[in-house]
Amino acid sequence: MRTRPRVPWRRERWDTPDGDFLDVDFLDAESSEAPTLLVLHGLEGSSDSHYVRGAAAGARKRGWRTLALNYRSCSGEPNRNPKFYHCGETGDPGFVAGRILERFSGPLLLAGFSLGGNVLLKWLGECGEGVSPRIRGAACISPSLQPAACAKVLDSLPGYFYRWHLLSSVKEKAERFSKMHPGLIDIDEVRRTRTFHHFDRLVIAPLYGFRDELDYYEKADASPYLSEIQVKTLILAAEDDPIVPPHVFPHEQVAESEWLSGNLVKNGGHVGFVLGGNPRSPLFWAEERALEFLDDCLRA
Repeated sequence: MRTRPRVPWRRERWDTPDGDFLDVDFLDAESSEAPTLLVLHGLEGSSDSHYVRGAAAGARKRGWRTLALNYRSCSGEPNRNPKFYHCGETGDPGFVAGRILERFSGPLLLAGFSLGGNVLLKWLGECGEGVSPRIRGAACISPSLQPAACAKVLDSLPGYFYRWHLLSSVKEKAERFSKMHPGLIDIDEVRRTRTFHHFDRLVIAPLYGFRDELDYYEKADASPYLSEIQVKTLILAAEDDPIVPPHVFPHEQVAESEWLSGNLVKNGGHVGFVLGGNPRSPLFWAEERALEFLDDCLRA
C-alpha cells in the first residue's frame, strides 16, 4: 500500500479501424516476456487518474508492463470522429487488447475502475468462451454496474458534488464537439442540462443509436453478461460508495460462477479505499488488492 506517484508514461497514438485514433500510454517492462496490464479508467478520467497511476506503479514494482487506454476525448486532444465514449462501449478496449496480444508475447492482465470496470466486465462477457487463453485475470474496482441506478444516485441531492464536477467536464467537451461536428447534438439544450439523465439523452443516445438514455443504460449494463465471463475476475466495491449503490453488487452471479470473486466491503468509497490516519500521507489499498489477485492468476 502506498500513495500514488507520478508515472513516466510514454504515449503512442494507435489508428483505429474507423479512421480515428486512440492515445495509449505505456510504462514498459525490462523483459519482452513480461505480463502486460491494461488499465481502463473511469468517467472523465485518463492515464493520469490517481488510481491508474497507483496500479501502474504497483505493476512496475512487479516487473510488469502497463498500458493505459485514454478513451476518446480523454487524452487531452479531440478525436476526429463524432464519438465520445460510454459505459458500455467495448469496441475500443477490445481493439487495444487485441493489439497488445499481437505485439507482446506475455500474458495479458486487465483492470477497470468505475465506468471502466463495467466496460471490462461487459467485454469479458461478450468474449465468453472465445476469450484468449493469454488473458489470465481481471480486476474491477467500484464498477458502475446498472448504469440507471448509478445515474439516479448522481442526479440526486447527495450526488450533487460528483454530478457538478463530472457534468461540467462532459459539457465542456460537448461544446468542443459541437464546433467540430455542428448539428449532431442540440448544444443549446446541453448547456441547460443539470442532470446526467438529460445529458445522456441529448448526447450519448443519439451519437450511439440508442432510443433514449434509459435504452442506453439498459444496453450498456454489464450485469447480464457476468454469467458468460470465463476469465478469473475480481469485483471489489464498497457499501459507502457515493456513486454506485450497494444493491447493484452481483452477489448471486459471484456465488454461481467459478470465474468470479467478489468483495463488498463496508468502507472504501468510490475507487478510494483509503487506510491510515494521516490525511497528508494516505494509503490506498484497492490497487494493491487487485494486483495481488492478478499475481495469483498468473501463478495458477
